[in-house]
Amino acid sequence: MSKRIRFAASAAALLWAAGAAAGAPPKRTGEIVAKGKASYEINCASCHGDKGLGDGVAAAALDPKPRNLVTGAFKQGAKPEQVFATLARGVAGTTMAPFGHLSEEERWALAYYVAELRGAKPAKK
Repeated sequence: MSKRIRFAASAAALLWAAGAAAGAPPKRTGEIVAKGKASYEINCASCHGDKGLGDGVAAAALDPKPRNLVTGAFKQGAKPEQVFATLARGVAGTTMAPFGHLSEEERWALAYYVAELRGAKPAKK
């Protein structure tokens, strides 16, 4: 294997690990949850549905179907830090792609919003 290919493989592995192992999460506030909701509407609702029920407009064309974020079991865990990691890495064997193009703060905002969809106590304003 050439040095260039080994370097590219090493760089890809480091980027993947960095996306999953981010810095400390921002404080969960009403403002960051609202940012997560806005991001959800742009990035997630087409598959997971407006209310997170897995019934978005694209859901019928996907196999496997998108997760019901409200009541469904999460393959990689439903705690905000686990959802954050899922957003960074995606889920192998599904159509859940990584969202590494989103900033770390936006991925945390989405993770907090998903927690509220699941019935977590709303963040304080």
